[in-house]
Amino acid sequence: MSLITSYWVVASVILPAVMGAGILLFLRHRLTLSRLASVGSCLTLIVVAVVLVAQANGGGIQSYALGDWRAPFGIVLVLDRLSAMMVLLTAVLALVVLVYAISTGTDRKGWHFHPLFQFQLLGLNGAFLTGDLFNLFVFFEVLLIASYGLMLHGQGGERLKAGVQYVIINLVGSTLFLVAVGLLYGVTGTLNMADLAVRVAAAPTGDQGLIAAAGLLLTTVFALKAAVVPLHFWLPGTYAATTGAVAALFAIMTKVGAYSIIRTSTLIFGEDAGGLALLVGPWLLPAALVTVVIGFVGLFAARGLRDLAAWAVVGSMGTLLCAVSVFTVQSMGPALYYILHSTLAGAALFLVVDLIAQRRAEHGDAITLAPRFRQIEILSALFFLAAIAAVGLPPLSGFVGKLLVLDGVRASPHAVWIWGTILTTTVLGVLAFARAGSMIFWKSASVEGEIVLRSLRGRRGGVGAAAALLLALALLTLLAGPVTDYTAAAAAQLFAPDQYIDAVLGPQSGGRR
Repeated sequence: MSLITSYWVVASVILPAVMGAGILLFLRHRLTLSRLASVGSCLTLIVVAVVLVAQANGGGIQSYALGDWRAPFGIVLVLDRLSAMMVLLTAVLALVVLVYAISTGTDRKGWHFHPLFQFQLLGLNGAFLTGDLFNLFVFFEVLLIASYGLMLHGQGGERLKAGVQYVIINLVGSTLFLVAVGLLYGVTGTLNMADLAVRVAAAPTGDQGLIAAAGLLLTTVFALKAAVVPLHFWLPGTYAATTGAVAALFAIMTKVGAYSIIRTSTLIFGEDAGGLALLVGPWLLPAALVTVVIGFVGLFAARGLRDLAAWAVVGSMGTLLCAVSVFTVQSMGPALYYILHSTLAGAALFLVVDLIAQRRAEHGDAITLAPRFRQIEILSALFFLAAIAAVGLPPLSGFVGKLLVLDGVRASPHAVWIWGTILTTTVLGVLAFARAGSMIFWKSASVEGEIVLRSLRGRRGGVGAAAALLLALALLTLLAGPVTDYTAAAAAQLFAPDQYIDAVLGPQSGGRR
C-alpha cells in the first residue's frame, strides 16, 4: 500500500478519535464551536469514505499496519469493498443524524453529546476496518461505551431503566466475547483474522472441537449485537426509550453484528475451513426466519410509534440474515444491498416518528386518537414513505432489496421457507403500518381542535434531515444498477478469501491453497 493510500485508511479512524478528544477537552462548554467541529468532522469523513470506496472498487485489498508492526503480530486495518461500503454508510448516516440533532436541539440536553458522537464513529469505523479479532473487541467496547452515554442523553426514568438493561446485556456480551477470543488464541496462537483463516483450515482434528465452540460463542455475541431471536429482547425497549436522533444512529449498530457474522463466517470459517466450514450455517437460517416473524408480528403489539420503528428494525435484521445464512455469492450480494437500504430506512423511520411525537405534545408517539398537529400534511407524507421503505414496497429501495434477496436465495434448498416467510411478513408489515398511520393521521382528523405549540425548534432542519434519508433511499433505487454491481463484486471478494489473506500476511503466505 502506498503511503498516501494508507493515510486515507487510517484517517477514518484517527479523525473521529482526535475530534472527539478535542471537543471534550477544549470545546465542552462551547456548543456552537462543538457543533461546527462535529459537522466538519462528519463532512470530512464522507470525503474520506468516498475516496476509500473508489480505491476499494479497483478490486484490490489494502492493509495498513499500525506502528509498522507487520501482521500477524501487529494491529492491521484492512480495506476491501465491504469495509469501504460500511464506512461510507456510517459517514452519510452520521452527517444526517447530526444535522437533525442540532436542528431539533437534541445536542443541548447534555454537554457531552458531540464527543460521544465522535467516539461512536471511531468505534464503528474501527470495527469495519480492523483485521484483528481482539481489536474488533476493543472497537466494540469503544462504540458501546459511547452508545451508553448517547442512549442516556437527555435523562428520564424510562430511559435510565432501559439504559441499565442495555449496559448489563452488553457487559454479558463483552464477557462472552473475551472468552471466545481467549479460546481461539489458546488453540491457534493468533487473533489476526487472516492468520486465523490459515490456521483454522490446517487445525488438527483434536483441536476442532474447541475451535468450533469458540466460533459458535463468538457468533452468539455477534447475534446479540444484531438482535437475532432469541437475543433480540433488549432492542425494542432500548431504541424506543432514547432520543430520535440517537435511535436513528443506532440503526447501524445492529449492522455491526451482521457485518461481523459475514466477515468471520466467510474468512475464518469459510468454505476452505474443512470440518469447520460455514460453522454457523445450520442454525443461522432458522434463527433469521424466526427473527423476521417476531419482528413483524411485534409491530402489532407496539403501543407507540417508537416501538413500531424498533420492531421494524428487528424484522429487517431477520430479512437481511435470511440472505446471509445461505452463504453463496448469489445471496450475499443482495444481502449487502439490503444492509444499505435497511440502515437508511430504519434511521428515516425513527426521525419521522420523533418529529411526529414532538408535535403531538402530551400525546407523544402513542398510537391513539389526538387532535391535529402542526405540519400534519408533510409528516403524514413522510411517514407514508418511511413505512413503504420499512415494509419493502415500491417505489423505494426496500422493494428492490427484497426482490434481490428472493432471487438470490432461489437455489437454496430452503428457498420455500425464506420466500414464504418474507412475503407473509411483508403483508403483516403493511397491515401494521396502515393501522398506526390511520389512527395517527386519518381517524384523528375527526377529533375537534388542534394541538398548538408555542415554539417548535428545528421545524425545517428536522424535517429536512428526515427527507434527506428518504431521498437517499430513492437514489438507492435509481442507482440500483451500479450499486448492485458493487455489492455483487463485494460478495465475490468475500468468497475469495485468499486475496484478503495475501494482502494482510503477504504473498508468501500462499493463502490457503
